[in-house]
Amino acid sequence: MSKVTVIDHPLVQHKLSLLRDKNTGAKSFRELVNELALLMGYEVTKNLPLKETVIETPMQETTVKVLENEKIAVVPILRAGLGMADGIMNLIPNAKLGHIGMYRNPDTLMPTSYYCKLPPDISERETIIVDPMLATGNSAIEAVKVVKEAGSQSIRLVCLIAAPEGIYAMQIAYPDVDIYVASIDTKLNEHGYIVPGLGDAGDRLFGTK
Repeated sequence: MSKVTVIDHPLVQHKLSLLRDKNTGAKSFRELVNELALLMGYEVTKNLPLKETVIETPMQETTVKVLENEKIAVVPILRAGLGMADGIMNLIPNAKLGHIGMYRNPDTLMPTSYYCKLPPDISERETIIVDPMLATGNSAIEAVKVVKEAGSQSIRLVCLIAAPEGIYAMQIAYPDVDIYVASIDTKLNEHGYIVPGLGDAGDRLFGTK
């Protein structure tokens, strides 16, 4: 079963509280999402494998540790995932950026794909999929399916808020994909929204509602 990590760092929890507030405007919302993604990125990447190499400091030759695989891909689920992409990319500037576009059918709550562009060497990369909300889990499951079919062998899913239903669905579908969240909320409501949640992350990010 996949591991679920709740990142309870005080700064993460503080910024998440500000994010939830209905009075937080689009500009502040975007900045908070970016900052949260950066802070969460430290936890998400802390178990990346290292290898030893030899360098020369100004004083002498020495053995140091570097990433064993510097090939990393960050893949936001459009459109809300875009808000998290820059935060992760600021932490790993050499990562390649892919995109998976989906929207949720309001009646069936199932995702409809409309765009996919991934790095051509995705099979060689550690892949970090980002999306602010893990609600039903349907979009995340579809995104993981797409990335796996493209050849990626190691995938992490990073979300700000998750519903228990979404976590369960992901674990059943892909028990090998570890999940990182800042909060596991109470439940989904009858419309498939996370409660207490923070509303529609895409609309709040881009000021479209």
